[in-house]
Amino acid sequence: MEENNINNEELSDKDLQDNLDEAFDSHKEQDQGDPIDEITALKNKVSELEDKNLRLFAEFENFRKRTQKERYDLLKTASQDTLSALLPVLDDFDRAKKIADALPEMDAFTEGVLLVYNKLYSIVKSKGLVELESNGKPFDADLYEAITNIPAPTEALKGAVVDTIEKGYLLNDKLIRHAKVVVGI
Repeated sequence: MEENNINNEELSDKDLQDNLDEAFDSHKEQDQGDPIDEITALKNKVSELEDKNLRLFAEFENFRKRTQKERYDLLKTASQDTLSALLPVLDDFDRAKKIADALPEMDAFTEGVLLVYNKLYSIVKSKGLVELESNGKPFDADLYEAITNIPAPTEALKGAVVDTIEKGYLLNDKLIRHAKVVVGI
């Protein structure tokens, strides 16, 4: 009986080895496969990687352009805080200039104030600050802040700016202060 058991174990080992060999051979045949299928798979992989590379390159170019534009915009409006702080000073100079223009004769002090006004105004203008024209223009809520409405003196001024209380300003074509205006109704 022991001999019979040993033969069964040997048989089982032999069957097991045969099964392993068959599985290995079939796997080997699958690995070798059709060379055309392998070439097609490799071509697909190459085209997939080229597409991925192209998309990454395009994304990088977009990133580079966007950061360059942001940097340009930042430099363009970097002085906005400083110029915004100077706007009340410009308003005071405008009021002083109106009074000086109404005087019959100018003394040295008035001339000095006007020289300082002209110099300050030319400096802020060279930095891109532009006065917003408003009198007589149709009312635009994006540019003007209506303080009050009055009956229009003429038919042409209905819905238009009749008077400017406080000037508005643009910095490099960007509105930094709305003009405070009186609108005709």
